[in-house]
Amino acid sequence: MRHLRHRESHRIDRIGWLRAAVLGANDGIISTASLLVGIATAHATHTDILIAGVAALIAGAMSMAAGEYISVSSQADTEKAEIEKEKYELAHQLPAEVEELTLIYIKRGLDRPLAAQVANQLMERDALTTHLRDELGITEVFSARPLQAAFFSAVSFSIGSFLSVLVAVFAPSQHLGSVIFVASILLLAFLGAVAAKIGNASILRGMWRVMLWGTAAMLLTAVIGALLGRAL
Repeated sequence: MRHLRHRESHRIDRIGWLRAAVLGANDGIISTASLLVGIATAHATHTDILIAGVAALIAGAMSMAAGEYISVSSQADTEKAEIEKEKYELAHQLPAEVEELTLIYIKRGLDRPLAAQVANQLMERDALTTHLRDELGITEVFSARPLQAAFFSAVSFSIGSFLSVLVAVFAPSQHLGSVIFVASILLLAFLGAVAAKIGNASILRGMWRVMLWGTAAMLLTAVIGALLGRAL
């Protein structure tokens, strides 16, 4: 009887770059569009608005890259420290580590004899990887990648921000704020739908939650811009 090979395609391995890319694009659209809408309602000139948009694109991309790199690097440092600690414990406290792994499998539903057998067999094959995965939840899929996160964040922010600036370039001056607002909401809806599709989540939920926060941000900056435009 020929064995059938069951192949599954999961999307969890995309979570690292997907999170950084979606966060970057979302932030690029919302922050740049909100800035442009706020300046537009303050009655700035079309040229001043475009200059502010380009400055926001450059500064925001660098800020996203630096922020993601520092944040994920801290996570990577913590992972390295935990790995070194686990190596020491495996070298000097092996019986305790076997028992620790056995108890983990018991909590997951195995009886003690089977849990002990599984723990011993897995540790004979690769003790460190087994403990990192089952005790600490550190795997290759979820491990921190600072440069990858920084790159995807900066690039995706730049794309999102550029789209907002591009809308401002072609929008008529007398309706600049309104055009940027509507176009940005549509872009956010598309981004939310794409992110949900890639992550195999609800498309409508992905669209509405990003549209909600984008609308709130742009309305707030529009109000503040209008008030400052009258006061100054």
